[in-house]
Amino acid sequence: MAKQNRGIGILYILGAAAGFACMNLFVGLAGELPTMQKVFFRNLIAAVIVFFLLLGDKRKFRIQKGALGWLFLRAGAGFLGVVLNFYAIDHIGSISDASILNKLSPFFAILFSVFLLKEKPRWWELLFVAIAFGGAMCVVRPTFDAKVLPALAGFCSGACAGLAYTAVRILGIKGERGDMTVFFFSAFSTLAALPFFIAYYTPMTWLQLVYLVMAGVSAAVGQFFITAAYRHAPAKEIAVFDYAQVPIAAVLGFFFLSELPDGWSFVGYAIIIGAAVAKWLVTLLSERRKRALSPAQQETEPLPQDPQAPAQQETEPPGGEDTDTKIHNVTQKPSE
Repeated sequence: MAKQNRGIGILYILGAAAGFACMNLFVGLAGELPTMQKVFFRNLIAAVIVFFLLLGDKRKFRIQKGALGWLFLRAGAGFLGVVLNFYAIDHIGSISDASILNKLSPFFAILFSVFLLKEKPRWWELLFVAIAFGGAMCVVRPTFDAKVLPALAGFCSGACAGLAYTAVRILGIKGERGDMTVFFFSAFSTLAALPFFIAYYTPMTWLQLVYLVMAGVSAAVGQFFITAAYRHAPAKEIAVFDYAQVPIAAVLGFFFLSELPDGWSFVGYAIIIGAAVAKWLVTLLSERRKRALSPAQQETEPLPQDPQAPAQQETEPPGGEDTDTKIHNVTQKPSE
């Protein structure tokens, strides 16, 4: 892919990181509302947008044969991941802490791909997984009381996102459209949150309503930007820039929520982001070395796979996901 396209892809993914960081900020600014109330608004807006995009597709809402079960797995894991992420945002005390724990998803995707895709990770991939989890422990700081629950929720949100992205890869292999996957997830999450939204509805001020709508809009913006990013460059070249969400969230949290992560959190950020950057560099170097081998050698040494990237295929992405959006274009690489 052309260098200029890679640069455009990086700009788009930085825009996506800003969009998802803003989503976390607006969720925090909405204040003490039930988590499911926030989840409902976050997914409703995305569902409405993609619904109209699908109406303009000649295939409408048709689902590929054999894809329905994986759509439910992706939607269920993604929904649980969003719930846990929003709970962490509300209770962990720092939107940047919640963001970094959710960004463990690529490392969890490596582990889930072993069981669901029967892929064998390389030793250095497992090493980086272990390092990243060590960094997560600096953020979580496990204790034997209820204070650790929000951090554990953030950690588990990363696991759910990793499972969801692995299901997305399988859906790509099966030929399912990215826009259908996004709609199924958004509609499923909206309907799943609806009973809780009704049962525990808390009256909102107009400002809180605006914050929740903006959270949904920010998530949609992040989805479209990350989709555009992966149309310009493959995941293995630009995915690491998605971690820009963490420092952006830290800055937004400081200025708008008066949040300041402690020293251990910053150590955890450095370890997790460092592991992601190192894995990115090793992957690129490994592929460069592979391309230098003879054809006979290449047959015995397959290229490393990106555990978050769906199989290569042609799609018609609608106008440009999170946690979800790595699904709109399956020639690429998941919130929020």
